[in-house]
Amino acid sequence: MNHNVFTSTPTNPVDVGNRSISELTDAMLTTGFQGRKLAESVQAWHNMLKEDNLTILMGLSGAMVPAGMRKIISYMIRNRMIDCLVSTGANIFHDCHEAFGMNHYVGSHLANDEKLYKHGVDRIYDVFAVEKEFRGVDHFIADFAKKLEDRAYSSREFMHVLGKEIAKHGGEDDSIIVTAYKHGVPIFTPALCDSSIGIGLAIARRNGCTANIDQIQDVDEITQIVERSQKTGVVYVGGGVPKNFIQQTEVVASIMGSDVNGHDYAIQYTTDVPHWGGLSGCTFDEGVSWGKIAPRAKKVQVFVDATIALPIVSHALHEKTRESDRQYPVFDWDTDNCLNIVRSNA
Repeated sequence: MNHNVFTSTPTNPVDVGNRSISELTDAMLTTGFQGRKLAESVQAWHNMLKEDNLTILMGLSGAMVPAGMRKIISYMIRNRMIDCLVSTGANIFHDCHEAFGMNHYVGSHLANDEKLYKHGVDRIYDVFAVEKEFRGVDHFIADFAKKLEDRAYSSREFMHVLGKEIAKHGGEDDSIIVTAYKHGVPIFTPALCDSSIGIGLAIARRNGCTANIDQIQDVDEITQIVERSQKTGVVYVGGGVPKNFIQQTEVVASIMGSDVNGHDYAIQYTTDVPHWGGLSGCTFDEGVSWGKIAPRAKKVQVFVDATIALPIVSHALHEKTRESDRQYPVFDWDTDNCLNIVRSNA
């Protein structure tokens, strides 16, 4: 049989048998379509974890916490599968809500929303939550903010002190914000005002709070992470503000005079598509044109619901990294919010 460069690797149908999740994703590497892309994302992420002097940044958008993904993210923080988290404020707010022992509830997308409103129940597709409980967390954040110093905080610094406060009040260890506080993983929320945390801060301001969140300081701080890292890898759950906030660090660093060439690894799980021109669905190849992604970067985009991808990917990585001695970055911020990075081992 004659073969050429295009037909050197045959597909290999997946058989059914007793195997681990990581063995399944390995088998999917020789299938097709998004199944193969999901397997390639596991492979790329695993390779990132084996790299020396590489910092992994995750962008987290969508309603991942209400959908039940928070313990996966906290596991990744605790086990240093990610080194920096950029999230919507909403995901962190919902995490705070559950950290205090409250719940989101299995609901239905077919529910009568007028009746839900009358019963004080909010709906996130097929997940329910109690509005009164949310407002209680709003006021907790407002009361906490009123104790802060009269100065500007980056969202990274604010998330750190808020995580410390929630831990002090008995917030559970599976919380994203508490885990990040305890393990020194920075959380940035560059659109903080577009969330219930922003509502809590607005309540505090109405009541005389003069502390302020400096989102421009966020740009500087996360750019310092990229400038002081020899290599960077990015993982995006969805797109939106978290994706672009991380993407643009390479551009900002370049403008500031740093010798950067784009992120070295790039993974995304998204349901958006490129042909509408939006950032959430744009390809990593497009990012190369901006200098955001290195031309030779390992790039894997998986067009899949992240609530399907994250449980599979996290379990596969858990199996592959049980004996991990990954060298991860330790961030040391001085009083002027300037960053020093040293490396430690998991």
